Amino acid sequence: MKIASEGAVGSAVDEGRAAEQTLDPEDWEAFRALAHRMVDDMVDQTRGLREQPAWQQPPTDVKRAIQNEPLPLDGQGAEQVYADFLKLVQPYTSGNRHPRAWGWVRGNGTPLAAMAEMLSASMNSHAGGGEQSSTFVEERCLQWLAGVMGMSAATTGILTSGGTMANLLGLAVARDARAGFDVREEGLAGNARLTVYASSETHMWARKSMDVLGMGAQQLRLIRVDEGFRIDIGALRERLREDRAAGLRPIAVIGNAGTVNSGAVDDLPALAALCREENLWFHVDGAFGALLKLSDRYASLVRGVELADSLAFDMHKWMYLPFEIGCLLVAEGSAHRAAFASTASYLEGNTRGMLATGLIFSDRGIELTRGFKALKLWMSLKAYGLRTLGTQIEQNMEQSQFLEQRVKEEPELELLAARKLNIVCFRYRGKIFRDEDFYNALNRELVIRLQESGEFVVSGTELRGRYALRIANTNHRSRLQDFEDLVQAMLRIGRELDAVRG
Repeated sequence: MKIASEGAVGSAVDEGRAAEQTLDPEDWEAFRALAHRMVDDMVDQTRGLREQPAWQQPPTDVKRAIQNEPLPLDGQGAEQVYADFLKLVQPYTSGNRHPRAWGWVRGNGTPLAAMAEMLSASMNSHAGGGEQSSTFVEERCLQWLAGVMGMSAATTGILTSGGTMANLLGLAVARDARAGFDVREEGLAGNARLTVYASSETHMWARKSMDVLGMGAQQLRLIRVDEGFRIDIGALRERLREDRAAGLRPIAVIGNAGTVNSGAVDDLPALAALCREENLWFHVDGAFGALLKLSDRYASLVRGVELADSLAFDMHKWMYLPFEIGCLLVAEGSAHRAAFASTASYLEGNTRGMLATGLIFSDRGIELTRGFKALKLWMSLKAYGLRTLGTQIEQNMEQSQFLEQRVKEEPELELLAARKLNIVCFRYRGKIFRDEDFYNALNRELVIRLQESGEFVVSGTELRGRYALRIANTNHRSRLQDFEDLVQAMLRIGRELDAVRG
């Protein structure tokens, strides 16, 4: 066996160094200048949102340029890529940052949180846990949030991509905690006996989650609602009795703190009491509504979220953070960990070293690799303070109240559901009575025309068979005049359509 001489080894190392590459910039100062330009452009573009279209459809040539671009085998350089971004990508978003964006339930983001995202990406922290500041920041933020929601000090939590994932994880904990058997050993046969209960107004995450967890969407019992779109607790009790008599095993009830359609809040204290009585897990979908807890004035509207066994909500809605950031809080930390914790030799914990604190967040969800979502939350809470965020939510509530009142004042507009929180559902009805099919078709077209005008980002929904324009206000940039302008646009476009269709 030949051993290379010291000189030969040194020569080989030198040759290797000459061939080695990195993806860091060759010219750091040139990159610094480009990075500063990106930040300056972002600030200018965000500051000028009100002067830009709320939404504009990507032109055909833009769509073709993106969809038909061949796979780049050789790099074009950062300058050219940024130029393409400015031309092809930035102008054509879903518009949710705009001051007149109220479609679906989306947030706006803030410049500070955007910078936090940049800082988080530059750190590129693997936020599954371990001995690092990102672990401590996320854990502290979760403790703050549990306190805001009125939950106990024993509560554990995890930040997620959004409400759907937070709710899915909460339902997984419920299944493991209340099934009465080892769901992994029993498999599909065992899961087939489990049932979950929610109102017919519950978001589609519940149906998807039942399928993902192996319980099947047909085992989600959708209970009728009352006139206020809240779950009918009498009907819920009756269905529980029927299912138990049929040999099924009810495990959980889902309560809503702000339904997606109308913002209805179920009677959460009554549901919590029923769940204790029936030994059921009480999960609350807090979506945007749970964050009313940030407001002293409106916190009572979601009384009872603190009684949840698990609570899910989004902070890219009513905490105005950039996508993505949702949260799951679980009152019984041991149940939370039992549902997800696993071990592997390659992730062995210890009392010392980088994994001394364990991978605590990987043990509270299904993801091992996680980004540092908590930084934008931590920085925003510290920079603005809870009171400021609560005041912003109160402003949204009062703006929604203003819009509701303006709808009531206009004979050609009709409110289709009493406003509970920040969602206003209404339609154009004109001066002459028409049938429901006419109104539904007209208002569907009206929503599209409002979107295509570039003035507003709005959406619609159906309430008991009647199509409504649905305004969900989680926008910190909106002003009262924006809602007045929406009313006037509704009247103008509605009259035009009424004349043509009539």
